[in-house]
Amino acid sequence: MASEHYFSSQPSVPEKRRPLQVVLAGAPRNLQTSGGIFSPDNIDKGTAILLGEAPPPSPQGNLLDIGCGWGPIALALALRAPHARVYAVDVNERAIALTKDNAAALGLDNVTASLPDDVDDALEFNTIWSNPPIRVGKDELHSLLLKWLPRLAPGGTAYLVVQKNLGSDSLQRWLDIELAAQFPALRLKVSRDSTNKAFRILKVARPAL
Repeated sequence: MASEHYFSSQPSVPEKRRPLQVVLAGAPRNLQTSGGIFSPDNIDKGTAILLGEAPPPSPQGNLLDIGCGWGPIALALALRAPHARVYAVDVNERAIALTKDNAAALGLDNVTASLPDDVDDALEFNTIWSNPPIRVGKDELHSLLLKWLPRLAPGGTAYLVVQKNLGSDSLQRWLDIELAAQFPALRLKVSRDSTNKAFRILKVARPAL
């Protein structure tokens, strides 16, 4: 089912929506979920760690959630930064629809959920948060990160939560080398922001102009 989560624009599992109550931005939220998406029954451990430990997002500008699923990261960003515009991207059309509907249920008009290619190429992002889809395979993951991380705005930061046993340290080293080699003018700096149990949060920062 992992490949279904990440690669299928229209999952083969029939859509059957059901209620989901979770805590986001410090309060219980009544949302919807369905099968055929990533972590449909709860906020997975990695995402929970990211939401609990990442520094506050930029209060304004453009924010990005890479691989939105039913929307926990995008919704949390929108709740915490109501004056920012949050972009939630996923290849899974069911996930996009759920994120849109969950944002509407919370009265969040600052969330735009779409396929990755539907995001304006000119946009830069002040904050990027992601629990990236490690299990898609190394080539797909690298392509995904090289698509979005260089779009950090000056002074912007990205936070990625990655399991240690799924290669967080090697991913950190790879990002450090590849971002410097392919985008030297951006001066992107990669570091380990924190460690929590089996997860690390990696930070990618672009200096202010």
